[in-house]
Amino acid sequence: MSLYNPSRDQARQFLFDAWAKFKQHVQLSDLEKIAIEVMQMHPEYHTILDAPERYMQQQYFPEMGETNPFLHLSLHLSVIEQISINQPIGIHGIYEQLKQKHQDQHLAQHDILECLAETIWQSQRNNTPLDSAHYLSLLQQRVAA
Repeated sequence: MSLYNPSRDQARQFLFDAWAKFKQHVQLSDLEKIAIEVMQMHPEYHTILDAPERYMQQQYFPEMGETNPFLHLSLHLSVIEQISINQPIGIHGIYEQLKQKHQDQHLAQHDILECLAETIWQSQRNNTPLDSAHYLSLLQQRVAA
């Protein structure tokens, strides 16, 4: 599996495996521990994580109001990584401001996650690289809102 650009199935398998290991009280890697923390913030996804044979190939259609739980969890992991390495530069401080604003780390992560999803969507739509300046601008708007 490519660590930096896993396929959809690899990313889903990672989440299913980490969840299964957690439930079986098997030792987890550091990344799996972080994934489990995110999964525990989302009890609404636990039945999905318990049924890999049913949900591995499940399609989700945002235009029909469906949330892709695997994408959501993966975006959380991306946000946590970005914060931990302060990349793009300034995101750690913005996260601290959002945590203070919301008095909740999960809501703060969701603010960042939504900005990241918007930035990825713009990049894909325009067939351009991710625009970190635009991303940081969206994040600053969340702090100010």
